[in-house]
Amino acid sequence: MTVTIEGGCQCGAVNFTVESATPVPYQRCYCTICRVSAGGGGYSVNIGAITETLSVDNWEGMDSFQARLDTGGHSGAERYYCRACGTQLWLFDERWPELVHPIAGVIRTPLRAPPSITHIFMGEKPDWVKAEVSEGDQVFDSYPDVSLVDWHKAQGVYAG
Repeated sequence: MTVTIEGGCQCGAVNFTVESATPVPYQRCYCTICRVSAGGGGYSVNIGAITETLSVDNWEGMDSFQARLDTGGHSGAERYYCRACGTQLWLFDERWPELVHPIAGVIRTPLRAPPSITHIFMGEKPDWVKAEVSEGDQVFDSYPDVSLVDWHKAQGVYAG
């Protein structure tokens, strides 16, 4: 059984609902792209949701962009945002077409606190960002070695 998540932009022009089997915001991404485009505190937090369940009340009120990579070219991920206020709403990457990744900060549905945090792309974290790493947290210089689904299952918070 999945969880229905509601979210939207700051100005209210775009609202959405989506179903998620992995609704716990456990991962903090410190990569340059996430930190600059949607970060707060020097990192971004995304959750996983099921693409085919995404329902948006105002598709025309949104646009998307693909971030530039430091190595040249653009990221394969599309970052969707509200045209009126600029709030980034979610990330979609066609490499994983079944998933959409809402930005946790735009979710209005109460989300469960994670039992631990997975810190990723710590190698890109600037010195001014103080990572709050607690006992039991995992830290990675790039992607973690455990998937979104596997982490939720191991923690007993999988809703699928």
